Amino acid sequence: MDGLTHPIEYRYYTPEMKAIFTEEAKLQRWLTVEAALARAHARLGNIPWEAAEEISRKASTEYVKLERVKEIEKVTRHDVMAMVEALSEVCEGDAGKYVHLGATSYDIVDTALALQLRDALNVIEDRLKELLGVLLDLAERHKETVCVGRTHGQHALPYTYGMKFAIWAWEVRRHLERLREVRRRAVVGKMSGAVGTMAGFGEAGPEIQRLVMEELGLEAEPVSNQVVQRDRHAEVVFLMALVAATLEKIGKEVRNLQRTEIGEVYEPFFRGQVGSSAMPHKRNPWRCERLCGLARVVRSNVMPALEDIALEHERDLTNSSVERVIIPETFILVDFMLSEAIKILRGLEFNYENIRKNLELTGGLIMAERILNELVKKGLARQETHERLREIAVRCWKEKRSFREELLKDPVISSVASPEEVDEWLRPEGYIGSAVRLVEESVKELREFLHSS
Repeated sequence: MDGLTHPIEYRYYTPEMKAIFTEEAKLQRWLTVEAALARAHARLGNIPWEAAEEISRKASTEYVKLERVKEIEKVTRHDVMAMVEALSEVCEGDAGKYVHLGATSYDIVDTALALQLRDALNVIEDRLKELLGVLLDLAERHKETVCVGRTHGQHALPYTYGMKFAIWAWEVRRHLERLREVRRRAVVGKMSGAVGTMAGFGEAGPEIQRLVMEELGLEAEPVSNQVVQRDRHAEVVFLMALVAATLEKIGKEVRNLQRTEIGEVYEPFFRGQVGSSAMPHKRNPWRCERLCGLARVVRSNVMPALEDIALEHERDLTNSSVERVIIPETFILVDFMLSEAIKILRGLEFNYENIRKNLELTGGLIMAERILNELVKKGLARQETHERLREIAVRCWKEKRSFREELLKDPVISSVASPEEVDEWLRPEGYIGSAVRLVEESVKELREFLHSS
């Protein structure tokens, strides 16, 4: 732990994503691109096959050590050139003189970044699929768990927990669809030289770029300057911010439902866990709060990603320092947040007694809409009946009266509705509309989507 300064290094990370963004992993991707470039030159007869094979053999961190690259960089003050020199010096014979032939630094950097983005997006995709599966399990399990629905923080109508989870599940599906679109536009490399004209490769430039990208499994930037255009990368960061916002939404909902006054749902609390250093009774929703907090960091990275788009002329260096920070940070944090959200949702605890208590907290006032509709069916005028029910509801709320009794005392209402009918109209389970069907259809469709992905 000594020497670590950023929490993504020691606290907010998963091993899978962190491994993609280590310095050594980045170096290896640079070397992989250099090897592909050498082989493309050899296929076109620009360099000897033996040289390309030697470069390819040595283009590995097994031979090109990160420590050596850093040592050279202290002199060159140029990280890519340090890598080129380090690779050249481990190549036997005269193969070293063909390393990086015709390329500019960002041919290597941006193409390697495309490889990095592809790997990182694959990890995010797997996490999103896992999250979707967890949400579908919860939606199916709780499709008939009736609770109070809240709008503006106030009790509104009966609702179900299954619908809550189904809504989140559809949002996750949209992220998966967005990811596949973004990956097509973002996993793009280039091999076009200092200002994009491919002059350093002569007439063979387009073919060299095609061969390199084909071997690496990347799309090529059709026309570039010195860099792959940054709208592509900004879109990736924005996608990650959207995912983080969904996780924040989930975390905020669980936090609110865990409030002492509500107490319907709780994030997992493990044996020996401490809620507060001062108050032994506390059970704080700290994991959900952490999701909400980290979402702010991820969201803040969207603005610099957008500002990276408008580079000067054929490029300047203002994007480089920004991307060294925001791309690893964004991916590592979002991956960690997804992993945490999956664990939270898998371990959710439900207090069914409180769910029922809150459902009945208003003494049936949340059923006023149903009663209005039923009375209109009985022949009463809609607007007049709405006002009548509003007055009754206000009186019940202010004077703590029974909504049922006030309904039956009203001469107009009691003239068309029996006590048995009113009792049925006041039953929350009888007024959840198509909730169960909507959840069942959503689960079916989303499971098919998941299985076909």
